[in-house]
Formats: sequence, C-alpha cells, structure tokens
Amino acid sequence: MATGTEPPATDPHPPRGVRSATRAAISAPHLRTDRWWLAPAATAAGLLAFVVYSTWRAFADADYYAAPYVSPFYSPCLAERCTPMRAGPNWEIFGEWWAVSPAIIILVFPLGFRLTCYYYRKAYYRGFWASPPACAVAEPHRTYTGETRFPLILQNLHRYFFYAALLVAGILTYDTVLAFRDEHYAWGHMGLGTLVFLVNIVLIWAYTISCHSCRHIVGGKLKHFSRHPVRYRMWQFVGRLNARHMLLAWASLVSVALADFYVYLVASGVFDDPRFF
Repeated sequence: MATGTEPPATDPHPPRGVRSATRAAISAPHLRTDRWWLAPAATAAGLLAFVVYSTWRAFADADYYAAPYVSPFYSPCLAERCTPMRAGPNWEIFGEWWAVSPAIIILVFPLGFRLTCYYYRKAYYRGFWASPPACAVAEPHRTYTGETRFPLILQNLHRYFFYAALLVAGILTYDTVLAFRDEHYAWGHMGLGTLVFLVNIVLIWAYTISCHSCRHIVGGKLKHFSRHPVRYRMWQFVGRLNARHMLLAWASLVSVALADFYVYLVASGVFDDPRFF
C-alpha cells in the first residue's frame, strides 16, 4: 500500500457514554450554577429512611395488630403464625414451616410495584446511582446500557406488579372499613386510627391509579375517543392524577409508614387510640 494511504489509527477502547465523540466536547463536569445536588440528596435520604424503617418493621414480627387496626405492612397476614384478627385479613396459606415474619410474604408486591414505578426509577437512579445525578449533569459511569440487561430488564414487570397492587389496595380498603369498629369489634365507632387509615387508603388508591400503566390500560390503545366516551373520561381523570404522580408517590409512602407506626404505638401500649365516637 502506498505511503500516506493507510487508514488512520483508531482507539481500541474509545470513550463511551457522555464522553464519546458523538457528544458535546465540554471539559467541565457541568455548567449548572444552582444547588442541583440538593434534590438527589434529599431523594436518597428520604428513600433510605423508608427502607431502614420498613426493614425494621417487617422483620420485627410484633406489634402489628391492635383491634381493630392491622398494620398495612402485615395485611393480608398469610402465615399460620399470624396474630389472630377477628374478621381481619387472616389467610393461613403458609403453615408452621414459615418461620420468619409474615410481612415478608406480602410486602414483595407493593414494594415491587414501587420499585418498578417510572417515578421511583428516576428517583433512585439519580439518588443512589447518579445515573444521571441531575439534568445537564454528566453521570460518572463510563458506559450506559439503560434497562436492556439483567437485573434492570426486570423493570418491565411493572405492569404485572400494578395488578398485584390493585389487589393489595383492595385489601387495605377492607382493613379501613374494619377500622370503624372499636376494640371490642362493635361497629359504628371512629378513632384517630380510623382517620389515619382513611387518609392512607385515599393516598394509596390515588398513587396506584395515577400509575402510567393504569393510564395506558384505561385509554392507551384507543384510536377514537369519541367512540369510547366513558373510557375517555376515565383516561382524562387518570391523566390529571398522573400529572401529580411524584407528589402522590411520596405522600402515599409517608402515609403507609405513618399508618404502620400508629398501629405499632397502639399495639405496644404507648397510648390508647383516642375515640371520636
């Protein structure tokens, strides 16, 4: 081959991701001047606090029932070793061989729904993995594969976790109805715990049906809204909730933890449930 006609040498390991040749050549890590790190730091702190609290309560295996209230972390209680709850969600599917906390059985479904939720993905990707840490801030990782590989490809199970979340929300609604009893199981009573449960179930349902999967199920495949006026109105309603999905995600996360903590305080004898009537 004639001199000067050789192809230019190429780097056997060219930079990938945000430092590749196809991206803007900016030497600075970012050009933002605001405190962009506050949002991912606060998100990481909030999620970490919930993980620590929920892990403690899930493995505590105690103080999760104080008639008529049952902790949402333990409902339905599917093990034979569960505390008996009169007319409550006691389904003895798992026998004496189940030796750990019964909360572990049921929490996989609501936690799976939240872990695969589109908002929570953004939250913990940014807060814990810095992928990316914020808008217009380069992530520190050399490569980016998105959700195309294991384990992140399992995020595609979100649709199925949504169906499970609907079932769990239905059971928690039943628990809220049972909260209109007193400690002797007499109907027609309302305590502070009843109010806590009412707020929690409203937020749980609002968060669940504001899910992107729910919006797609309701009206995502319709080509002619005029032919499906009921589904169109449902799609509009879910769409309005979807615009507040982040707020509902955090509000319901806090409310479910507070509902569990309230039951813990009553069940452990810290105070008696105040009664309105």
